[in-house]
Amino acid sequence: MALKITQLKGLVGTKKNQRDAIRSLGLKRIGQSVVLQDSPAVRGQVNVVRHMVQVEEVAGE
Repeated sequence: MALKITQLKGLVGTKKNQRDAIRSLGLKRIGQSVVLQDSPAVRGQVNVVRHMVQVEEVAGE
């Protein structure tokens, strides 16, 4: 299973660990989406920025 992660909010005024988590997920701008394999590491990064992203489960990969 994979996760489709979409950035909904910008990085202005966020903490460094939140900016780092967004960048490590591969997101660079509002509205951009990435599809990543579901793993504990990805789930942890999403948990740090859960208020800034939308997560959907997708089949494949």
